[in-house]
Amino acid sequence: MISARTRSPEGTRAVGAALAALLVPGDVVLLVGGLGAGKTTLVQGIAGGLGFTGEVTSPTFTLRHTYAGHLDLVHADLWRLERVGDILDLALDEELENGAVVVAEWGEAAASLFGDQALEVSFEAGEGEDDRDIAIEPHGPWIGRAAALEAAISQVTA
Repeated sequence: MISARTRSPEGTRAVGAALAALLVPGDVVLLVGGLGAGKTTLVQGIAGGLGFTGEVTSPTFTLRHTYAGHLDLVHADLWRLERVGDILDLALDEELENGAVVVAEWGEAAASLFGDQALEVSFEAGEGEDDRDIAIEPHGPWIGRAAALEAAISQVTA
């Protein structure tokens, strides 16, 4: 488990950018945390780290956005999806096969589909209003990149 604490939205974006530097085609990142926990803010950092320069917003009503950068980033919001079949209908597996990276908010809903191959990132509010405690749990191919990820995140949170 990798732990990090950020004290501002900019700090959370910096963690996302550090994570982006280690992404490879077919990676899955599952984000877990309540409303306002920092999930979309982290995705903004990931998208920026992949070279996307536009606006990144939560896909709450559209269920997914795709951002083009060095790698295509598919940003999904699974909050309103009640069944695994609903998640399958988003065709995230096809995006992965095509070399995209999938980052899913409310990722616990997709744990049965992708959890054994995903990087799970959990958020909790810290002491201050903008503080976030971030716990990162690598699975599958992420285990081999855990030390590099920990080093990259420690550089931006030190």
